[in-house]
Amino acid sequence: MSELKVVLDTNILLSGIAYPGSLPGKILAAWRSGSVEVVLSDFILDELRRVLPRLEHRHGLSASEIEDLVDILSIQAELVAPNAASEVKIRDEQDRPVLGTLLTALQASGARYLITGDKDLLALAAQYPVITAADFWAEHGGLL
Repeated sequence: MSELKVVLDTNILLSGIAYPGSLPGKILAAWRSGSVEVVLSDFILDELRRVLPRLEHRHGLSASEIEDLVDILSIQAELVAPNAASEVKIRDEQDRPVLGTLLTALQASGARYLITGDKDLLALAAQYPVITAADFWAEHGGLL
């Protein structure tokens, strides 16, 4: 297994599923091939389960296929409980559990990054290892 462990935000999972040729899609492919390990939380999986039906026109998955996909991701990923992250100032309170997933993953799992397209989370990049899919791929894509 890979030494490179990352947290994927819901938007990266959604983009990777809906657009397999995109950078998020390539990151998901690297995960499937074992080049990268992924840490998720139930919060991220629940958000994915909630939002995936809205992208049905892109991925064509039925409701039961979406359930199966989320179940498979939950088995393949390392699941952690988000840290409350209550001391962190954050622009969007709804992002707190995602940041909390990163904080737990950094401490308990040795994760290196949170990969996201969320501007509110990316605003924390000076304090935490939060990067875009493009920056992650520029740094590690050639090794995956």
